[in-house]
Order: sequence, then structure tokens, then C-alpha cells
Amino acid sequence: MTKKFRSLTSFLRRAGARSSVLAAGILFAVSLISGCAEQELPQNEWPSFHGPDRTNKSTETGLLKEWPQEGPELLFTVSGLGEGYSSVSIADGMIFTAGTVNNQSYVFAFDLTGKQVWRTPAGGAWSTTASYASSYTGARGTPTYDDGVVYYLGEMGRLSAMEAATGKELWVRELPEEYEAPATEYGYSESVYIDGDRLYVRPAGKKGYKVCLNKSDGSLVWANTEIPGVEGYSSPVVHDLAGYRQVIGASSVGYYGVDAATGRLLWMVDFINQHACNITDAVVSNENVFITSGYGKGSMMFRLNVSDTGFVPEKVWEFVPFDNHHGGVILHEGYLYGSGSQSKGWFCVDFLTGEQKWKATGEEASITYADGMLYMLSQRGTMTLIKAIPEKYETGGSFKVPEGGKGMAWAHPVVCGGRLYIRHGDRLFVYDVKA
Repeated sequence: MTKKFRSLTSFLRRAGARSSVLAAGILFAVSLISGCAEQELPQNEWPSFHGPDRTNKSTETGLLKEWPQEGPELLFTVSGLGEGYSSVSIADGMIFTAGTVNNQSYVFAFDLTGKQVWRTPAGGAWSTTASYASSYTGARGTPTYDDGVVYYLGEMGRLSAMEAATGKELWVRELPEEYEAPATEYGYSESVYIDGDRLYVRPAGKKGYKVCLNKSDGSLVWANTEIPGVEGYSSPVVHDLAGYRQVIGASSVGYYGVDAATGRLLWMVDFINQHACNITDAVVSNENVFITSGYGKGSMMFRLNVSDTGFVPEKVWEFVPFDNHHGGVILHEGYLYGSGSQSKGWFCVDFLTGEQKWKATGEEASITYADGMLYMLSQRGTMTLIKAIPEKYETGGSFKVPEGGKGMAWAHPVVCGGRLYIRHGDRLFVYDVKA
């Protein structure tokens, strides 16, 4: 029985409908309508930043390969999200995102029609007096859904767990206080990772740079204090490598891998740019790890070799022009796709060799993948559909996304349930991309 059906049933019972025949007729009609509507609603899930496995690739099929000139059909728009760059996670028939309203961060939940279900405060908002960063205020991370609970790290380091159905807070941890973390230059931006009964998060503090918490109550499992640097702004990925389940992330000075079971630092690769910001998540395949950064750095792929003394990262190739800032990189069938920073263009690069297969003109963009196609959202709000093939750059159309407020379109797009979700500032735009 649907939520709408249950609500109407309760209403009629409370109202004491005088005609049982009329009541039954109304319920039957509404059940048909709501049943048809639910059949059309998507049932797929995208429970965390970059999807269930953090590869940023959807397994959906049956999607449009070409768009009309005006773009795909806009199904609905959600407003009132405030400022921020939080993307969406989708699970259990709900859409979750975060935003900052009147100097207060919130986590929002909507049903699949765009109706708000709840809004829960998630800590104070980040702000700065630095002129170069003052316009980039708002929520950074994306809520993570797992087993009926939503986890969110606010920009001031407040980590909270909320009941997904109601938004009720289950537990809270103030990471900067607990782990003696210095103030971040741009605010916390990590989307936490859930693996089994464990939650991985980066306080970037003296008492724990990377920590593992029990997801049920936020209690500490382990804390790593070996990792150098300050906040790096990326989100972690978790992979099985050479006999270890590893949490792979970045600090301000490089990328690292820690033992997921104990928190022991297994390896570290120096990778520092002009502004000490490693924002793009690592891409991992077998024992190969790809990392990239803007601010004059570029890309590198290295192989994790095992010796008697532990892991030895071996550089395989470097490619400076491909310097992804924070839009993400897709690995598909042996090739990397993504944008360079500062309008260096869009790239297709061989994962194992670093050979450039094609390059297209384009500004910084965020990326996701579904059904053989790349969805590239430029920071000024143009969405482009591109074939995920190495032979040539070939598009299936583009369109301009309506503005949702000030600032760049930095929230990463999501394709889930035959829909394309695009966040810009105060608004979320939901498009039909089913073929």
C-alpha cells in the first residue's frame, strides 16, 4: 500500500465517511491513480556521492543517446535549498541533499515527485573574510544513505546521523573539537563513506587525521595520526588491494592508503599543487591508482607494488595538461574521461599508458556516466551529452540549465532512475532522460 493510499485511508476513517460505497469508490480511484504514478517513478538508487561504489558510473540502460535542441524534458524543479554545491543521493524512494539557509546548514529530503519530506539543521555555515573565497559559501558534501540512515558532514565539521524517513538526529560528533583539527581554509567538503558497520571520515586533526567510526553510534574504532598535511577536500574510496582492504584519500600534500581494519598507513604519494588542495577522488583499478589535481599539477598514474618492507608506489606516467580541479574523472573500458582546469579542455586518456586519445574545447566541468554516455556539466551551467568512446569526441546534444542562484555550477550531476539531477545553488532541476 502506498503512502498516499494510506494517508487517504486514514483521512476517510477520521472523517467518518457516511457512505461506505462512496468511500470505497474514492479509495479505488485514488489507488489506481497513485498506483499508475508509482509505476512511473524510478526505483534505482544512488545512495552516496558518486554512486554506490564511488566509481560515478550508473548501470542503467535505455537512456537517450541524443537530446532535442532544447534539451530533455524538465520534469520538475525543487527550490529553497539555499547556497551550496552538494549533489544528491537517492535511496528508499527519497532524494537527499544539503544547503545553507540564513547561515545555517540543513539536510533536505524530498520524495520522488519533489515534495519536501523533512529538513534537519546540520550545524553552522562556513564563511571567510578572504576575498578569493568569500563567494564560495554553502554546503559542500553530499549526504550518504545507508540502511535507513542518512550521514552528513557539515562544512564546519559537524558529523550527524539522521533517520532517513523522518530526519530525526540519531547521533552527532563535533570532529574539530574531538580531534583537535585546525580551521579549514574552505570548510569541510568530504562525503563520508560507509563500508559495512564502519564509517570513514577525515577530521584532519592532531588526534586523528583519518578516523573510522561505528556507524550505529559514532564511537571511535581507530584514528590515524600518521598522515601529513591539512584538509585536502576530496572524498575517500575503498578498494581491496594486495591483500588489504584500503581506504584511499588525499591530504593537502598527497594521496594515501590506510588499512581499513586498523587505520595503519600503508603508503603515501607526494602530490602537492600551488594551493595545497587535492580535491578530486582517486580512481583505482587492480593495483593501479590514478590521481589528478588542478593549480598547476596535472595527472599521474602509479602502480602499488608489494615488497618485503610494504607497499612501494611506482609511477607509470604523468600528463600535465589533464589537471582535473574538482569535477571528477570517469574510468570506462580502459580510458579516463574528464575536464582540465581553467578551460584547458575535455580529455580522453588511456588509463594504462597516459596517451591522449582526444581533446575537446571546454571549460571546467563535472562528470557522470550512464548507458555508454558521459554527462558533462560546465561550471557555467551548460550540460553536454558525450559518447564514452576513445576514437573521437562526439556529442549527443547540449542545453543550458536554468540558473538557481549565484556562483558556479559545481555540484556533480546524477543519473538515476531514468532521470538527470542537476543542482545549482538554491534549485534542483530534474530531467527525463529515458529513451
